[in-house]
Amino acid sequence: MERSIVIPCEEGLALEGIYVSGELGGAVVAPPHPLYGGSLESPVVGEVSHACALAGRASLRFNWRGVGASAGERSGEAADALADYRAALSELAASVEGPLLAAGYSFGACAAVAAAVTEPRVQQLVLIAPPASMLDAEALSGFAGRALLVAGGRDELAPASALEPLVAQAESRRLEVIPEADHFFMDGLADVGRHVREWLGVAS
Repeated sequence: MERSIVIPCEEGLALEGIYVSGELGGAVVAPPHPLYGGSLESPVVGEVSHACALAGRASLRFNWRGVGASAGERSGEAADALADYRAALSELAASVEGPLLAAGYSFGACAAVAAAVTEPRVQQLVLIAPPASMLDAEALSGFAGRALLVAGGRDELAPASALEPLVAQAESRRLEVIPEADHFFMDGLADVGRHVREWLGVAS
């Protein structure tokens, strides 16, 4: 069941979120950069959220501050993104039992990594097209759980070649490349969901 919720954030801000119930833990899914149109209505965000629902996970996708019905001013600062993501993660953690998954698309994937290391219940990461130049490689390396990275073979903003070293050193990391996709997944969107579902153990 899907419903709109309000997520308390720092300094009295309130973020817009959409919560979908589930019974096997939960997942937060963050949108791409707020200064470039990133919102919870992103098809990629919806695809990842749907895959989590099929895996029985509760999911929470949200709008960054200043986007949609979220209060505040839009910001591209990493510190603001971390605060917003942590607020969503705290809201979900208080609502569900079991392990949590931190997910995000592009800029949102980078925020997911930063937030995941602050919440011990996060055991999995799903990172869609994370720009390596913005990603905290040390935090990702130190993350104790499993991580799935999905990239487009034609993505010039987050090329798969730059992500390969991040997964090469650990069996708990997987990189899936969708050959025909660019950063926006106009082609290959269904493959994003398929890779996430398969990684979460959902029968195709």
